[in-house]
Amino acid sequence: MDKKEKTAYIKKLAYELGFAFCGVSQSGFLEEEAPRLEKWLQSGKAGKMEYMSNHFDKRLDTRLLVPNSKSVISLLYNYYPTQKQIDDTFKISKYAYGQDYHYVIKDKLNELHQHLRTKFGDIDGRVFVDSAPVMDKAWAKKAGLGWIGKNSNLIHPRKGSFFFIAELILDIELEADGPIKDFCGTCTRCIDACPTDAIVEPYVVDGSKCISYLTIELKDEVLPQEFSGKMNDWVFGCDVCQDVCPWNRFSTPHTEPLFQPHDNLLTLSKKEWSNLSDEYFQALFKKSAVKRTKKSGLMRNISFVQEDKY
Repeated sequence: MDKKEKTAYIKKLAYELGFAFCGVSQSGFLEEEAPRLEKWLQSGKAGKMEYMSNHFDKRLDTRLLVPNSKSVISLLYNYYPTQKQIDDTFKISKYAYGQDYHYVIKDKLNELHQHLRTKFGDIDGRVFVDSAPVMDKAWAKKAGLGWIGKNSNLIHPRKGSFFFIAELILDIELEADGPIKDFCGTCTRCIDACPTDAIVEPYVVDGSKCISYLTIELKDEVLPQEFSGKMNDWVFGCDVCQDVCPWNRFSTPHTEPLFQPHDNLLTLSKKEWSNLSDEYFQALFKKSAVKRTKKSGLMRNISFVQEDKY
């Protein structure tokens, strides 16, 4: 097989494994992103996510993560749900409805990698699902899977932004795809709708103000008082900037059984959320990303949001 045939084979296999889109770029240094990342970190927009400053060089150059790598295969996996939570309840981000995507998608990536080893011989590479210093949105953009919107999310022109992004970085030459243009235009719906004004300018998000950061990444015992009255009932993550994005009118429901929520999750009332027992928390969020906050973190968020109302 030449590199064109190899690339076509990999994409066909990716689609058979359930990935919605697959694109390829040449492994190397992200020249455009380097000054942006440095400026973002120096301005304190990472909040208390100290890990964002770690492995700065590796974060920008995939050849340092995977020595001798030649190609970055970027993949998108749909998580847009078939049903959503009831109105007037405490809200969690749609990506956390089902099982933790890290494990679900990594299993599929490993299967893809193993297939390629069988087909092409002893190729070297690594799989990544939001688990290492890889700038996944930047690589997906280079691979033509969308553009980075003003809310800093990757947006696919035919299917919106409700996707997980994953990578397979290999030491074989493949045919690279090219980036597409930015179609955000003059739209500012995500900026206007953000409850905490976290999108401080087009394409720049202050992570320390983002509800996803506040409810998941921030480990303080109490959330900052400046955000009182602004959380809009979000207690794990936030989808506001995606929900208002016009491109997400093209989102279609996923077909992944492991992303289906627990039978009772979508219908929990605020009272039921507030009175979750330890046992029910474990049952409700078995293998879920919500366990990242532990029950104590989730209850911290619920208490803070409840105080907003009084």
